[in-house]
Amino acid sequence: MSPPAETPPICPLCGRPIPADVDQSLHHLIPKLKGGKGGPTVLLHHICHKEIHATLSETELARSYNTVAALRTHPRLAKFIAWIQKRPPAFRSRVTGGRRKR
Repeated sequence: MSPPAETPPICPLCGRPIPADVDQSLHHLIPKLKGGKGGPTVLLHHICHKEIHATLSETELARSYNTVAALRTHPRLAKFIAWIQKRPPAFRSRVTGGRRKR
């Protein structure tokens, strides 16, 4: 009898499974440059991680968006989450909407 298949982890941002063959990233909830080295991390789809960093600066992440719950409340990320949840877990695409304004 073969061993049971492992259940893929769930992306805490979009709530979809992260299959083993899909690009994935560890996101530091507090950016390393802002004191988060060695701090808590979450495993995300790479596309979800890219969207976070396309949307928010390191300072914004450290000050106001240092939890998954807070990230999910940001208007652009909330719109992205609603969009990506309609896609299959293995969906790959360029990050939409361009880089944040500095």
